[in-house]
Order: sequence, then structure tokens, then C-alpha cells
Amino acid sequence: MRLFLDTANLEEIREINRWGVLSGITTNPTLVSKENEDPEALWKEILAEVEGDVSLETTEPEADPMYKQGLHLAQMGPNAVVKVPMTPDGLEAGKRLVADGIRVNVTLVFSPAQAILAAEIGAYIVSPFLGRIDDVASDGMYALRQICEIYDIQGYDTNVLAASLRHPMHVVESAIAGADIATMPYDVFVKLVKHPLTDVGLQKFTQDWQALQRGLKGGA
Repeated sequence: MRLFLDTANLEEIREINRWGVLSGITTNPTLVSKENEDPEALWKEILAEVEGDVSLETTEPEADPMYKQGLHLAQMGPNAVVKVPMTPDGLEAGKRLVADGIRVNVTLVFSPAQAILAAEIGAYIVSPFLGRIDDVASDGMYALRQICEIYDIQGYDTNVLAASLRHPMHVVESAIAGADIATMPYDVFVKLVKHPLTDVGLQKFTQDWQALQRGLKGGA
């Protein structure tokens, strides 16, 4: 399962990228607006910073202008992926973009039925929003398992991207369910590396090593 960062913040991207485990970025209009920068300039910086896929989201609501905007976004970099919404217009624009050889991420997916539609237009990625499904008293992880099972049975090539992940167990459970990609905000990504026993063990190893060095110096 590839790990993506859900952000438009360059400092966050550079920090996680430094770890050597970052496979891509997902952005959306809300995340871009938080940075208060020119969107195109920001997208270009992100595309240059990360070798993996970078999803750039369309903002036009109707199919034809959405398609044209998607063409423009796709030209911003070889690793650009165009996000379109799970709407009739989004499906129409997405299908046209796919026909042009452009990789498409169908976003704002909340049900297996919608995921089937995304696969049928040949989307590169489908993004079910697990946390938001949970927010309306439904089971986001169950929906993800259904989508992964359907894709496996039907032989769809579309990558399942688990989105709206709220905590590390969402990431672990997404991996168990068979998601191809998990995208998460910076605070969740940072928590993946944390464990109290790691901290205790490292402290003990450091103390013992320092004690050894002091002993060797004292006996010299």
C-alpha cells in the first residue's frame, strides 16, 4: 500500500518526503486555500518536490469546462493526476480525460455503487472518504472492504485510495482491507512512526552505550 500525504503545505511535504516513505500527494481546493498562495505556482512546486503522483482537483462544476480545466492541470507535470468529483458531470469529464490518456482520480466517493461507476470510466484512482462516512453514522471501513472486494472480483484496474483517514488504525485497517493507497493529513502520518516502547528502548540503548563509552575512557 502506497502512502500519500493529504496536504498542500510544502513544509509538511518536505518533512515526510525526507523520511523516504512518501509515494504521493493529494490536494483539494480547501487545502490549497489554506496556504493563501497562487494555486498554480503552489501546484508546480509540489509537483517538483514529489516524484510520485500528485492529485490536482478541478473546480468547474460542469462537464465541458471541467474537462478543459483537467487538460490544463494534466499538463502541469508528468506526475499530475486530475481529480474530478463523483457527479454526472465529473464522470463525463473524467471519461473524456481518460480517453485522452490522462490519469483521473474520482473523488468524494462514499459508496461501493459510486466506486463501480469510477472504475467503469477507467479512472486511475477512486477515493472513498472513510472518515466522512463514519461521520454520518455509517461504517467507512466496511465500505472500503466492499469496494476492494468488488474490484478484485470484477478485475478492475482502478486503484483504491483510502481517504479521510483520521488516525493510524485507519491506515492499518485500510492496508488489511486491501487498499492500494492511503492518504492522510500530516498529523496522522507523523503518528505512524510513534510508539512508547520505541522511545523507551532507544533511551535504554543510548544510556547503555554512553555508560560503555565512559567506562572505556575511565580505564584508558
